[in-house]
Amino acid sequence: MSKENKTIQFGENVDGYTIPVLNEREIRASAGMLFLFAFIAILIAGEGNFVPIKYFVIIFLTDFIIRVFINPKFSPTLILGRWIVRRQTPEYVGAAQKKVAWIIGIGLAVIMLVLMVFLNTFSVITGLICFVCLIFLFFESVFGICLGCLAYKWYHGKNAQYCPGEVCDVKSRHDIQKTSWTHFFIVLGFAAFIVAAVFLLNDTLSAEPQELFEMIRNASGN
Repeated sequence: MSKENKTIQFGENVDGYTIPVLNEREIRASAGMLFLFAFIAILIAGEGNFVPIKYFVIIFLTDFIIRVFINPKFSPTLILGRWIVRRQTPEYVGAAQKKVAWIIGIGLAVIMLVLMVFLNTFSVITGLICFVCLIFLFFESVFGICLGCLAYKWYHGKNAQYCPGEVCDVKSRHDIQKTSWTHFFIVLGFAAFIVAAVFLLNDTLSAEPQELFEMIRNASGN
């Protein structure tokens, strides 16, 4: 691996790769943490307390500014992600497409900063931005799919290099990756099972739960 140690740069120069790269594993770990905190903050905002989501917007924007304009290796959430996955072999991905995705994140965060923090408002606009951010973070952390990276080809007019899971490369799927009509009907049947469970069990499951030890005391007559 290259020993270059530049403070202001985007991506690392690694032997065997023709362009700067990043570690997808730490990026996914960071996205998972951000998704969790964002989800909790949005739930609390739904109850009328917007303070956590305002703090999250400030933290998110600051973190992404460090990633894009200084160096991803100094991003606090990526540092935490790096520590969490430190025992895992790095999965290198192209830095260029991540930069495009993170610039989109900065744009959305700036809008949220103006509307929620500076103007102290909420609207369908802030709600949609929160939803989009959750979707982006969820897909990155759970599926390893960078939705923001799709904008790279639209902007640059060429395919990205070194994508997660080698999705940029044209190749045939392995047998273990293939799905059939049998799998489709299994998923369809499972969805039907969920719908049936909602109709049949809704009244039962809607009952107010009891405290376990109080229920035991009442049952024993004490």
